[in-house]
Amino acid sequence: MKIVKTDKEWRDKLTQEEYQVCRAHGTEAPFSGKFYDYKGDGIYTCVCCDAPLFESLTKFDSGTGWPSYYEAVEDAIIETKDISHGMIRTEITCATCDAHLGHVFEDGPEPTGLRYCINSVCLNFEEEE
Repeated sequence: MKIVKTDKEWRDKLTQEEYQVCRAHGTEAPFSGKFYDYKGDGIYTCVCCDAPLFESLTKFDSGTGWPSYYEAVEDAIIETKDISHGMIRTEITCATCDAHLGHVFEDGPEPTGLRYCINSVCLNFEEEE
């Protein structure tokens, strides 16, 4: 089920940085996010709507300064062609609320060969019980 809110509702719910990245398609600085080097066991969820996005078992150190995963939770994200900043990339957004999360690249590890490069500010973390 899609979650739809007004711009004001998103601004009221999110911090300024969360809004800038998730709703205005911004990017946090590399090596600055709380999850780029985080090693807990559990699931990463969307900061906007709490939808599950990535399992900690799929996280790897890409050396880029952003949390990276080789696989998303099934049906959790939407991929869209992004031609901003003079590049052709694949943007990923939350399938539940359309929050901008980051981009996916085809230079990740096996078994998928993908690297979901995600802004930490877009994520929450639920520890495994």
